[in-house]
Amino acid sequence: MKLEIIIFISYLLGSIPFGFLLTKIFLNKDIRKIGSGNIGATNALRTGNKSLGYATLILDILKAVIPVIFVKIYYSEFLYISSLCVFLGHVFPIWLKFKGGKGVATYVGILCCINIYLGISFGIVWLIIFVMFKYSSLSSLLGTLSIPIINYLIFNDDLVYFFIIMFILIFYTHRENIKRLLNRTESKTKIY
Repeated sequence: MKLEIIIFISYLLGSIPFGFLLTKIFLNKDIRKIGSGNIGATNALRTGNKSLGYATLILDILKAVIPVIFVKIYYSEFLYISSLCVFLGHVFPIWLKFKGGKGVATYVGILCCINIYLGISFGIVWLIIFVMFKYSSLSSLLGTLSIPIINYLIFNDDLVYFFIIMFILIFYTHRENIKRLLNRTESKTKIY
């Protein structure tokens, strides 16, 4: 029964669509009709309201941190199941007909809970790629790809398989971005 509750709560918390809620409450707009139509932080920045974009980023990170830290402390054997369920909740939220965000901010929250050094590593790789190319999607993809490599080279543990699975999922959520990157039609992102 414990496992079922952890799965359920993790998914529900992950599925809270903060980008959708914040733009609806503060701008009276549907974020799904703005920019890429995605409910995540990058598209929230495209609303023209940077505060909403950053608030979405922070809340999407925190919605992973809260359940994953709780599970890590009290039910550590279910840490990776909880992490996966939070992520899937964000990507496939029940409230929005299973059409959610791309999962990067939520993944950052998960990373920071599992190993803060991996969270910092992701942030460094993301920032370097972003400064060089100005594509949030490319930064996210390469940041996510770096984690199983860094984890294997530095920590040398079995988590590498979990991080490979997470990379595959984020690669899947970015499939349209990848097409646009290849076609050179991807939009650059302004984060300040």
